[in-house]
Amino acid sequence: MLTLLLHNNSVAQSMQYSFSDYLRSIVNLDAQCITIIRERAKEVYFPKGHIISSAGTVCRYAYFLISGEARSFYTNFSGKTTTWIFHFNQPVSNVKNLLIVDYKSFLNGKPASLTSETLTSIKAIQISKSDLDYALQHSLIFERAMRKVSDKSFIVAYDRAFTLLTMSATERYHKLIEEEPHLLQMFSNQYIASYLGITPQSLSRIRSNYLP
Repeated sequence: MLTLLLHNNSVAQSMQYSFSDYLRSIVNLDAQCITIIRERAKEVYFPKGHIISSAGTVCRYAYFLISGEARSFYTNFSGKTTTWIFHFNQPVSNVKNLLIVDYKSFLNGKPASLTSETLTSIKAIQISKSDLDYALQHSLIFERAMRKVSDKSFIVAYDRAFTLLTMSATERYHKLIEEEPHLLQMFSNQYIASYLGITPQSLSRIRSNYLP
């Protein structure tokens, strides 16, 4: 079992400022909110290939990714695995700064549907459900910021569900090319195919017929 590596307070604070900076892009933080983040959030490291949280278990922590790459995926009744979303924070991405968390499990304390795993070593800010609840109860500004984060996550989730349920494989690929072409350079064909909900062989056929 991996032991989380928690750095000393000075290093942890420097990393937590990255989370604070993100929140500052949403709302104007006050001193109380910043203090709560420093006291309640922790810096953690995970190696490549680590399962951050597993389907079938309760998701007890949410993570704000500082560096590295991860993905969240689900497996259906027939054993088919689909990548729900990739996690990374790079300027090229139009979808970033989403928390690594199974929101439903995190909120209701029931087993998760998603599994999250690291694709590289990662550095992240970890916050527990109890610490998040404390922050929400004691800072209206933090509550406002997290509501905006949740709204953004809902929009992304809605778009993903709509894409997977209503678009053909070819249409999904075209959408990827138009909206997230950087993913093709960042992730393997296996993961891209999983993100599109198809096999690597089907992805190869679609690519061979694709005319930009």
